[in-house]
Amino acid sequence: MTDTATPLYNPQDLMRAQVRWRMLETVFWVSALLPFFVAETYLVLCTQIAIAALFALSLDLLVGYSGIVSLGHAVYFGIGAYTAGLLAKYGWGEPLSGLLLAGLVAMLFGYLISFIMVRITHFALIMVTIGLCLLFEEFGNQAHDITGGHDGLQGVRMWRLFGTFRWDLYGFTAYAYSLVVVFLCFLVIRRIINSPFGLSLRGMRENARRMPAIGAPSKQRLQIVYTISATFAGIAGGLLAQTTQFVALDALSFQRSAEVLVMLVLGGAGRLYGGIIGSIIFLVARDQLASNNPQYWYFWLGLLLILVIIFLPNGILGGIAHLLSRRKKS
Repeated sequence: MTDTATPLYNPQDLMRAQVRWRMLETVFWVSALLPFFVAETYLVLCTQIAIAALFALSLDLLVGYSGIVSLGHAVYFGIGAYTAGLLAKYGWGEPLSGLLLAGLVAMLFGYLISFIMVRITHFALIMVTIGLCLLFEEFGNQAHDITGGHDGLQGVRMWRLFGTFRWDLYGFTAYAYSLVVVFLCFLVIRRIINSPFGLSLRGMRENARRMPAIGAPSKQRLQIVYTISATFAGIAGGLLAQTTQFVALDALSFQRSAEVLVMLVLGGAGRLYGGIIGSIIFLVARDQLASNNPQYWYFWLGLLLILVIIFLPNGILGGIAHLLSRRKKS
């Protein structure tokens, strides 16, 4: 007779199983190369999708995994965009260092603001994030000499990537550059989510009051994930500035914050690929609807969102997972 019972599941084995790459993931990322061969005219749209996917992934760290509702995440996106854009405008157009600095500046702002965010919950948190977004947008508008205001930041000139690849009009370099950056950021986010730190975030999402009782300081960890999320949002904004060589004021707007949340809801919050799938569906639908029905495309986009919420309340990936689980049970 043994003194201790053998556990049914080994937590370390479960963690290793989550980290392990699956065939479907590999196929997904390999298929991201197909636009270079079969959809060359859509490379600019593909670049926008890649940037939006990274932005949605950064928000998912808050909304899906930590339970922090934010309607002002465009603050960090815009900060990253203006940082990279201003660097290039005033003489330093090297892409990689500019992108790194965009992430670092957004990280600094995220860290400072995180002290406020972790002390507020529920509706107050929503109102504060909206207020921050409106505040930064108005600051960007008033600082016309720096940001260009409603006219946007113009005169952004990027150097050739690695001194070799020029930023062509068709978007070959822009998409390749964005895809590599997004994939590398995805690997980091994937590792964070499937780490003990990521598990503690999900625990705080379910019950933030109980987590300190088992030795997980919730406020400190929420500050960390908020700062990390701001960093990736800043990188996404920097990518937008570098690939378009222009920064519009709407990079800081509430509308951009709302759109990325819609993408996340469409794909499925709290699911690693939810933000990516949602970005693809949202931007492709917007592109097609805007070209086929330019007057009422927002109506059809809103209808799509309503139908997804009614029939797939956990998003598209959540609905697929539910159907698969029911199929296994039957």
